[in-house]
Amino acid sequence: MKRITALGIGLLVFTLNACVNSNSQENKSAPINNSVNVAETPPMGWNSFDAYDCRINEEQYRSIVDFMADNLLDYGWEYAVIDYIWWHPEPGNWDTPRRKGHPNLRYKSPGEPLFPEYTTLDEYGRLIPAVERFPSSANGKGFKPLADYVHSQGMKFGIHIMRGVHRYAVNQDLPIKGTGYTMKDIAEPWDTCGWCNHMWGVDPTKPGAQEYYNSLFEMYAEWGVDFIKADDTMFPPYHEGEIAMMRKAIENCGRPMVLSLSCGEAPLGKAEHLKANANMWRISADYWDTWDRLEHNFDLLNVWSPHAAPGMWPDADMIPIGKLSLDDRPHGPERMTQFTIDEQQTMMSLWFIAQSPLMLGNDMLDVDEFTLSLITNPEVLAINQNGSDAHQIFVRNGQRVWISTDKETGDRFVGLFNLNDKETEVTFDLEWDYMRDTYKVRDLWERKDIGIVDKKLKAKLPAHGSALFRLSKAGK
Repeated sequence: MKRITALGIGLLVFTLNACVNSNSQENKSAPINNSVNVAETPPMGWNSFDAYDCRINEEQYRSIVDFMADNLLDYGWEYAVIDYIWWHPEPGNWDTPRRKGHPNLRYKSPGEPLFPEYTTLDEYGRLIPAVERFPSSANGKGFKPLADYVHSQGMKFGIHIMRGVHRYAVNQDLPIKGTGYTMKDIAEPWDTCGWCNHMWGVDPTKPGAQEYYNSLFEMYAEWGVDFIKADDTMFPPYHEGEIAMMRKAIENCGRPMVLSLSCGEAPLGKAEHLKANANMWRISADYWDTWDRLEHNFDLLNVWSPHAAPGMWPDADMIPIGKLSLDDRPHGPERMTQFTIDEQQTMMSLWFIAQSPLMLGNDMLDVDEFTLSLITNPEVLAINQNGSDAHQIFVRNGQRVWISTDKETGDRFVGLFNLNDKETEVTFDLEWDYMRDTYKVRDLWERKDIGIVDKKLKAKLPAHGSALFRLSKAGK
């Protein structure tokens, strides 16, 4: 790993400016359209944030990959994503005015951190893994050895990034790879994330801006990254220019990658731009294990459902089941999820039938049997992966009904939901969707056939409870 020094930076900038024409043009060759065949179904995997915040290390991550490869990969859980601040040797070990452990850095000038040793950059201002936490990244290898390991297990490797350029790279005026421009030429010091202060925005109208993003994704492609969670892209304001530059950089880099945008709520008015540039995008604010947030996500998934399609998925956020917030970070005390058993099934049922991406957030090294039962039932997972045209068909008096179609068999998937605080019988009148045949009904959570219906499907559900069914024409 290379620590940047002022002398080395100055020599490098002088050399690049002497050798590179400052008016160099972007490569004119036609970009590869990597959005094709990426995320054809909602991505399934795990992200480190809900359990580890910004503190996960290589040993923990490898152990989680091993567990997933042995126990979850056969069910489709293939992505393992390292969330934010992986370039920091000791994140969360200092106090800030906001709260203990927050990953903000303190700065003695607009771009110079009080502790520069906590910022790990390469000579082109690109953040690289902290070798103290990810020892296989030593000697300039970056995340390639770790990605190679993930791939050897049959899985896919993902990382979190923050939109923009690190402010210390601007302070040191590092060069943009392959150009005569530097970070000061593209940075917008006024454009800083309000909850993670390391980065400054990139002005998409400036020469060198696209080349900077190209250099980032070129490095990620060399590492073998399959999934990018790009943060601070939609939290007001919506950063249309930088999102488009990321998409173009993926197309230029030659490696297919899922582009996941965070955080939300995504603006519905930008739906067409999101579908043209991203594979998944957060429609919710940070989602945690409280009933009011789950209720709100019913509404969000409903309004976004017309925009879900292969390669483009509205994202209801990571799934907070199992053990969360290790060592009292990132959200509240260390705990098992606060959702009841019925609420957990309801949450999973909604994510499945609405075809949200499925990104688990729990501690994968301490998984209970009930959590495993929620995520290893192939019949309910099939709704998420094989469904099409998912939409809410009925809402009244705390009752909701969702429906979708199995794109392979034509069977109908039906989700019944009771959002009331008491037991309620929920009814789906088949006439609401012009289903005028006789249907065999299978309870997918119970994994058993329950009979024949021809007019109404009913289920008595507990408070905050749900059920998922497959309806197949009885003549089949």
